[in-house]
Amino acid sequence: MSSTSCCSRLHSCPSPQGFLASTITKVILGLLLFGVVWAMVGQECEPGQNLFGLLVLFLSAVCGGNLVGMIHLPSLPPLPPLLGMLLMGLILRNVPYVSDAVYVDQQWSSSLRSIALAIILTRAGLGLNPSALRRLKAVCVRVAIGPCTTEACTVAVVSHYLMNLPWTWGFILGFVLAAVSPAVVVPSMLLLQGSGFGVQKGIPTLLMAAGSFDDVLAITGFTTCLGIAFSTGSTWLNLGKGLLEVVVGVLAGGVMGVLTCFIPSEDQIDLVLWRSSMLLGLAVFSVFASHVAGLGGAGGLCTLVFSFIAGLSWDTGKAPVAAVVGRFWDIFQPLLFGLIGAEITVSTLNPYTVGLGIATLCVGVIVRVLVTFAVVLFAGFNLKEKFFISLAWLPKATVQAAIGSTALDMARTVGDQQLEYYGMDVLTVAVLAILITAPIGALSIGLAGPRLLQQYTEIQDTHTQDKVENVATPELNVAPALESKL
Repeated sequence: MSSTSCCSRLHSCPSPQGFLASTITKVILGLLLFGVVWAMVGQECEPGQNLFGLLVLFLSAVCGGNLVGMIHLPSLPPLPPLLGMLLMGLILRNVPYVSDAVYVDQQWSSSLRSIALAIILTRAGLGLNPSALRRLKAVCVRVAIGPCTTEACTVAVVSHYLMNLPWTWGFILGFVLAAVSPAVVVPSMLLLQGSGFGVQKGIPTLLMAAGSFDDVLAITGFTTCLGIAFSTGSTWLNLGKGLLEVVVGVLAGGVMGVLTCFIPSEDQIDLVLWRSSMLLGLAVFSVFASHVAGLGGAGGLCTLVFSFIAGLSWDTGKAPVAAVVGRFWDIFQPLLFGLIGAEITVSTLNPYTVGLGIATLCVGVIVRVLVTFAVVLFAGFNLKEKFFISLAWLPKATVQAAIGSTALDMARTVGDQQLEYYGMDVLTVAVLAILITAPIGALSIGLAGPRLLQQYTEIQDTHTQDKVENVATPELNVAPALESKL
């Protein structure tokens, strides 16, 4: 029998397609990865060892994310896969016998989460759109700044009196919880925008663009408070060191950003590869080097600044670099959420702390919703649209996972048991925020959008549009740039 006829028969055989083919491919690649690592390191990849734990956690998180992503309810946006990743980490850590076999070294866990933080901050910097801010003007600034700062301050006060956190740690928790999650908001807004809901007044565009600036503000506040919390000496010296970290982060980021404008040069072959390598290398270096230098809060801010400057200088060349960074995020996202879930041991949680943490979260979310409603009062939206914007501004997920464990990692490095206790409280409330607000936010947007927003039609009421104060028009096309955001 000829080779040609064999090939034709093989092609005529039914082959798996779609989701089944994708699942089989991922399972085979996962087993291949495990086999390669086992062949290289031998005993280090056996049950109870670190590499075995990391591989099992990564593959479990990927499977959990895919399973949650398969849940599709009619006329509703899909549930964020990150919930499945987080739950798989919780399960692996808290199921008897399984937790003994799936061991992950704390130093490895901390380092991998720091790398994931560097990647997500790079994506945040690249995702900032200055032209969108200029065109959205006052309403975008109000929606981005008002709810974030108010929620952070509210959580700081409530956690200080309810959870007995020091003021600095209260603000650390406040800024951790204050960030909205583009991982939930952006896909939901794109679905509504595709169906024409709220497009006439630019509501999906407004929320997607303002989400980027909301996250940057929360991360900046968090890094500043983090620097103050781990400083020694008087309060004024700590405050001065916190401000110093902000200044150092901005200046270092500016220098690195200018460097990326010229290096690598545009005439080089494989320019996208070189730019991506430079950007990610500088990001990881900044996050780790800032801790070595004793300026832990400067690294994140530095990464945000230089990635924003790099994207600004590359202009249209930013998109392919952002796509490469997004591929790295696809790898580190399951690791990040899986490792965050694996940090929580349910049996050691204090029900008192969990209850007060949920109460603090609820108070902060309620204040956020009310403040969001207030800041859009005079922006030209009707009552239903104001309610929708308020509901759409509550889900939390990605930023909470990225920075929620940072304070705990730094406390472990210092070796202060009391600081570790505060850090675990922050991480616990951050995980609760993801588990509670991410699904509620996604469902709220999916249910409320078609009922509260006007569907775009061919006949536009231009008279109504002229009354909208500083609201984006449908022609402002920032969705492609933001679709890959976080």
